Amino acid sequence: MTREIAFRDAIAEALAEGFERHPEMVLMGEDILAQGGVFGVHRGLLPRFRDRFLETPIAEPGFMGMAVGAAMTGGPVVVEIMFADFLTTCMDEIVNQAAKMRYMTGGQARMPLVIRAACGMGRGTAAQHTQSLEAWFVHVPGLKVVAPSTPADAKGLLASALDGEDPVLMFEHKQLYALKGEVPEGRHRVPLGRARLLREGRDLTIIAWAAMAHRALEAAEALAAEGIAAEVLDPRSLSPLDTGAILASVRRTGRALVVDEATLRCSVGSEIAATIGEHAFAALKGPVRRLASPHAPKPFSPVLEALSAPGSADIVAMARAMLGRG
Repeated sequence: MTREIAFRDAIAEALAEGFERHPEMVLMGEDILAQGGVFGVHRGLLPRFRDRFLETPIAEPGFMGMAVGAAMTGGPVVVEIMFADFLTTCMDEIVNQAAKMRYMTGGQARMPLVIRAACGMGRGTAAQHTQSLEAWFVHVPGLKVVAPSTPADAKGLLASALDGEDPVLMFEHKQLYALKGEVPEGRHRVPLGRARLLREGRDLTIIAWAAMAHRALEAAEALAAEGIAAEVLDPRSLSPLDTGAILASVRRTGRALVVDEATLRCSVGSEIAATIGEHAFAALKGPVRRLASPHAPKPFSPVLEALSAPGSADIVAMARAMLGRG
């Protein structure tokens, strides 16, 4: 059975199930009690699990280090980082400790740590609160990284992360918290490392995740009116990455467009494009193309911010150019 609920409520369902399944699970972060957190994710959880919430001071390195220790000795531990930009203040704890602990102990240490972070543009929160930093963590061995685009995937990926023993970062795009979609009731799991085909097509493959997956679907709908059949693939999991699904799609269509909200240089989109070029070159009818935000701080101005992020019109224009219809 499924029903329609919001992205934030799907996350809350996965957290509630995690609290019930794991007696030692705790959730910590800044301002997670007032109004159920900045984005209201925990509002319905507080009456049931108030003693499992740890309100922290504004000291990310301190409570991230505490979370790493707690995950090693119990867990799972969920850390909410209010804005993904603030992950930069606790890089040592994540990159040098959590990511490497299982490897350096020969698998003796567990690290059931899930770090949730709100990312992305669209709310006018300026340059220090709008970045998409997924690529920084995809680069680090030992970390798993997911970026859901739908409520069902948000619930399923988070539930899978809570059942694992590896550190997982879940990037939640701020524009998606109110998005509603069909979500299965009860136990629902989405395996990490498995992409989802959102739309079938024959003329080109558009690869996009999080909020950009929705822009890609909008573009595909507009392209269909022009007789262009675009296939849309959502990786969902950025590390591990479902390269098999990506390459299979590109081999079917012969063209690939990767859409990433992050800054283009050294982005996840760039990595995907390179992977396609390396492993599916013979199938390509033209060069792999990329769309991403400029190499500049994200602007506060709503008008300039809208121009910085790839939109459906940008995707349509690029697809037309790739097919010689620009």
